[in-house]
Amino acid sequence: MPSKYDTSPLDPDFPEKVRAEREHEMATQVLRTSAAETRTFGQAAPSEDATRRFSPDMASAYSAPVNASIATNFYQNVSAGNIDDSKERKIAKIGLPENIVTAVPYIPWFFGLAAGLVLLLLTPKSEAKVRFHAAQGLAAHLGIFGVSIILGIVGGFTNLANIGQMIFAIATSIVLVIFAYKAFRGRPIHIESIEDLTNYLEEKIGPVKV
Repeated sequence: MPSKYDTSPLDPDFPEKVRAEREHEMATQVLRTSAAETRTFGQAAPSEDATRRFSPDMASAYSAPVNASIATNFYQNVSAGNIDDSKERKIAKIGLPENIVTAVPYIPWFFGLAAGLVLLLLTPKSEAKVRFHAAQGLAAHLGIFGVSIILGIVGGFTNLANIGQMIFAIATSIVLVIFAYKAFRGRPIHIESIEDLTNYLEEKIGPVKV
């Protein structure tokens, strides 16, 4: 095969012929084909729908999701007839409203002491609230009476004890009036310092059979 670098003076058109043959070979060159077979992509496996649908007979077994941001109202409305009004409910064997009966044991001086004792003797065990206030009022008066006796004995030796006894009597009277008002309003009262004495009096002084 002649080369393009062959410059024979006998054939001046030789370089052009060689170039034309090269271009013809490049234009008619056939690419080598692969013997591998053509692969096809497999089809996707069938799947469930994004939204699952239930038959009508199964729908009743499922409930709608609960929104946690909305608090569920678990409280039931209470009618006015179900509220126990202590101002209207009268205590058996006493004949007075509950709020008055629970307040009188805290009245200062001996009136409250006597009222607490009488209520414990007349009020049945079923009236736990009334008996508790009667026992606690009686225990408070006994504690005040005991401290007053001690201050009176000490007052025989020094005038400071007499002043202390007077201040103590005024302070305890004010506190008892506050307790009586709170009991009348139906508010809870708990004197922790005389809790043991209160429980003892409520247990030992039972209602008498009339």
